[in-house]
Amino acid sequence: MYADLIHFFTTHWLGQAIVILAECLAVTVPLLVAVAYMTYADRKIWASIQLRRGPNVVGPFGLLQPFADGLKLLLKETIVPSSANTVLFLIAPMITFMTALISWAVVPFSDGWVIANINVGILYLFAISSLGVYGIIIAGWASNSKYAFLGALRSAAQMVSYEVSIGFVLVTVLLCVGSLNLSKVVLAQAGWFWNWYWLPLLPMFVIFFISALAETNRTPFDLPMSEAELVQGFQTEYSSMPFALFFLGEYANMILLSAMGSVLFLGGWMSPIPYAPFTYIPGVVWFALKIASLLFVFSWTKGTLPRYRYDQLMRLGWKVFLPISLGWLVLTAAVLQFGGLVPGK
Repeated sequence: MYADLIHFFTTHWLGQAIVILAECLAVTVPLLVAVAYMTYADRKIWASIQLRRGPNVVGPFGLLQPFADGLKLLLKETIVPSSANTVLFLIAPMITFMTALISWAVVPFSDGWVIANINVGILYLFAISSLGVYGIIIAGWASNSKYAFLGALRSAAQMVSYEVSIGFVLVTVLLCVGSLNLSKVVLAQAGWFWNWYWLPLLPMFVIFFISALAETNRTPFDLPMSEAELVQGFQTEYSSMPFALFFLGEYANMILLSAMGSVLFLGGWMSPIPYAPFTYIPGVVWFALKIASLLFVFSWTKGTLPRYRYDQLMRLGWKVFLPISLGWLVLTAAVLQFGGLVPGK
């Protein structure tokens, strides 16, 4: 009987479809729960920084607050401005949310725990993450509001500017690994935690993290939704579930970029000390802890740093990060070549 089931799920098209659906649900459901509780953690961290309590009423310790917020948004009326392009107005938040979800297809949670273990995983991630800007541009244009359109233009310029630096960071890691496969990137960092790429590629790790803040429109780079001049930026005209999809997309992107940072620089699912009892802890637990650590810094920066001016934002991206990342890429290639350290040689 078990042999027949295995044969069905491995050879029949319906069985393979069921397996793929189960894998997608196994990733999507925990991710949505993580997104919900990331909003809770955000508010608790900010409250601690500002010496107040944060959510503490709905459920024990306020743990049901994310579900109460989600229910409130679900029950609210979806308002579409009379002069807006209705179809594009409703499609835009779906694009932003879906691009944040489908990127997880190539992220390895542990050894062998990945939906699609493709050889161009880094390229896939870079391509999909670049599509997120379309949802924001469409939202700003379809709203037919000057505030929303200006916020969308700011966000597009910001995301394109910092994606250049992230691209050079990815290429630098690619040079050190010799593969575009994300599982091989993690395996190349096996050993003690100082063997991970955060140490030899420290400037690139810093550039990656700051660029991730800019990519997700987080403080101090939340210029697209600067409430002092643009109300709520490209989200100004949104309410109810379309607004919630933008909100979920932002937090899903934060978790995705933290996962990328863990895979590229922090050894992914690897234990920091390659000996017992640390190796007894499942790899997915180490991976989750590393993601949580980076997400804590996301919240920490929002609770402490003031917002940049827009000219400072652009100057940092084009005049500081671009030349540094390009120079470090050339330096890494030279060291690998002349030091006889090129992977595969």
